[in-house]
Amino acid sequence: MNPFRLLDIGPLRGDPTFRRFWTGTSLQALAGQLSAFAVLYQMWEMTHSSLMTGMVGLTLAVPMVAFGLWGGLLADTRDKRGLILLANVGAVFFALCLLVQALMEFNSPALLLGLAAAQAGSIAIGVPSRKAMIPDLLPREKVSAGIALSYASFQAAMLGGPALAGIVSAIWGVAGCYAAETIAFLLAFRGLAALPSKQTHGSGDSGKGRLVAGFRAIWKKPPLRGSLLTDLAAMMLAMPIALFPALNEARFGGTPETLGLFLSAMAAGGIAATLLSGTITSHPRQGALQLGAALTWGLSLAVAGLTGSGWVMLACLALAGAADTVAVMTRGTVVQLSCKPEMRGRVLAAEQIVGAAAPQIGNFRAGLMATALPPGAALACGGALCIFAVAAIAFSHLGLMRFRTTEPSSVT
Repeated sequence: MNPFRLLDIGPLRGDPTFRRFWTGTSLQALAGQLSAFAVLYQMWEMTHSSLMTGMVGLTLAVPMVAFGLWGGLLADTRDKRGLILLANVGAVFFALCLLVQALMEFNSPALLLGLAAAQAGSIAIGVPSRKAMIPDLLPREKVSAGIALSYASFQAAMLGGPALAGIVSAIWGVAGCYAAETIAFLLAFRGLAALPSKQTHGSGDSGKGRLVAGFRAIWKKPPLRGSLLTDLAAMMLAMPIALFPALNEARFGGTPETLGLFLSAMAAGGIAATLLSGTITSHPRQGALQLGAALTWGLSLAVAGLTGSGWVMLACLALAGAADTVAVMTRGTVVQLSCKPEMRGRVLAAEQIVGAAAPQIGNFRAGLMATALPPGAALACGGALCIFAVAAIAFSHLGLMRFRTTEPSSVT
């Protein structure tokens, strides 16, 4: 029997509702990558400061945490479809604002950060509902495949988005990226509007009480706690994106086309891992796979920082992207299958903080380190810190190592 299994596209073939959902969220992912490139590149062009590109991450982390937690509470008590659509409306509005500030050439880092943060907050409201939709739309045995497909579209957006954004920026300027982002968010409405209403009637506890209950559920379940801590360590200690503009200038001359290569290299590795994700999603030891992938992520980035060749660095980033893909897919499976449906929105809000806000904090950490170290050394140090932290989590959370998707009793 062949041990390598390709991406399971069964949910797309067999479920029209999931297919529409996947199409809409794929367009959102593309729009998000266009926006991420445009904000990062515009900030670098205005300031030429790694600290300020890192500040982009810190600024985005605050609304991701605040609105992500709020979105998690709402996902457990409100119509998920309505929340997803509302979040997309906000994304379109602030994409238009970003387009206007670029066209008007305000050249204000504060304005750019403010608009990017507002858009991040708008998107964050809908993320828990969007993730919680997957087990609502698919049977338990297809949840892992659904998560893999959702992450495949994200990786495809990471692969094509930065490359497309680099070309668009070279031809039409950064405003072209914001225009393309706006169009992608608008096109997403067709798939998202077709979703069924999905409302969970939570308890009558206060919002604070429901939020505390969500964190309590995470804390008392070692596989769930260990999974989130693993990703938190990997993202906060080793996230490298804030260093890319400086590394691009040092290794390739600083053109926007080559800056896109850095992000696309990580996505290329992610796509390769996604194409073989059937091997990952069918494996029962999802926790052990996540820990191994997180260690590979840290090691790849450490080597990328130490090498003197730009092309070897891109190859290491591709390996890091593959490891990150495996880590995210396995984390998603552990989280989705370790909590009760009525708690899912709040638990996924915590995952949103880890999956979205932690990388932004990690980018700020990278930019801050680059003020004292060369960018390559900052990258290598982050990878080394990640390796040590993940090893400590593995030894202290044996429940994550032993987690098996074949045991229904694993649900909190």
